[in-house]
Amino acid sequence: MTTQRLGLIMNGVTGRMGLNQHLIRSIVAIRDQGGVRLKNGDRIMPDPILVGRRAEKLEALAKRFNIARWTTDLDAALADKNDTMFFDAATTQARPGLLTQAINAGKHVYCEKPIATNFEEALEVVKLANAKGVKHGTVQDKLFLPGLKKIAFLRDSGFFGRILSVRGEFGYWVFEGGWQEAQRPSWNYRDEDGGGIILDMVCHWRYVLDNLFGNVQSVVCIGNTDIPERFDEQGKKYKATADDSAYATFQLEGGVIAHINMSWVTRVYRDDLVTFQVDGTHGSAVAGLTDCVIQARQATPRPLWNPDEKRLHDFYGDWQKLPDNVTYDNGFKEQWEMFIRHVYEDAPYKFTLLEGVKGVQLAECALKSWKERRWIDVAPIKA
Repeated sequence: MTTQRLGLIMNGVTGRMGLNQHLIRSIVAIRDQGGVRLKNGDRIMPDPILVGRRAEKLEALAKRFNIARWTTDLDAALADKNDTMFFDAATTQARPGLLTQAINAGKHVYCEKPIATNFEEALEVVKLANAKGVKHGTVQDKLFLPGLKKIAFLRDSGFFGRILSVRGEFGYWVFEGGWQEAQRPSWNYRDEDGGGIILDMVCHWRYVLDNLFGNVQSVVCIGNTDIPERFDEQGKKYKATADDSAYATFQLEGGVIAHINMSWVTRVYRDDLVTFQVDGTHGSAVAGLTDCVIQARQATPRPLWNPDEKRLHDFYGDWQKLPDNVTYDNGFKEQWEMFIRHVYEDAPYKFTLLEGVKGVQLAECALKSWKERRWIDVAPIKA
């Protein structure tokens, strides 16, 4: 049993997702637990080098988390043969170019999604990675949420019977940035910078729907820019050119219909920031980020429509909370461990860049549906 060093180039970890989910809760946590254990008992210990544009911020992060290496010179980092893996969580527009550069340098690549702002660029990256023979993966974090893992458990147990429909509600109010600081970066609201809720979130819905309920076959979608002006990180007013709300219906194989509302301009009146209700012939479930409640057909009430009398029945009381029989690790960390095992011992791994391409494809189909005001079929991908 030995410990092997993983030289890891981490680009974009000064941003919210890169810092919190990937650096702190994944790589630092893996390091603190003693690395990733392989089947043969060996351990893989990440040795990250932080890459970005602001030296002072990188230096502060490196000092804070006891990381020995940081640089503002990505070319030099990619040239180091001792660092074999590249990770990117920077802006979507820059991602295809960065991945291409890393793949050409012979690095295994792992990245946030979307992997590109358009389908053709995303597909070219996958083709290059396959041609160069490097391992590659993209983040599919929603599948690792405890709530959705419980949905998968219910599906596999046959609880739902035949699944009929899926309804998703996602979103919250993102402040405009003038009188209250915004919770998301300003580029999210500029189409010219790769922003927009359709591009951002429909990539998520693709892998959630494909993996839990059936492959997406077609989509109809409408979006909107509800807040026309916002304030950036310097307090300067700018024109919001990207969609900040969208409403999409998906047809899945097997006849399942899924509808998902997504919005950064809605105030939350539900159990979580995202909820999914799954209705089947034998039972239904509603899941949030962590919890899941169920209602079997035997426990389903028999409501009668009568608008002339105030409804006194407690419909919430008819649902049963699914117990937490399993301890769930951080989903981002779990994916990192899976990808590292895939690189070092060729462990099975399905969340390759091709899955990222599927997400971009569906987002592009949704945007086309909005523009042309019609259903769009989702074509098979030839990689």
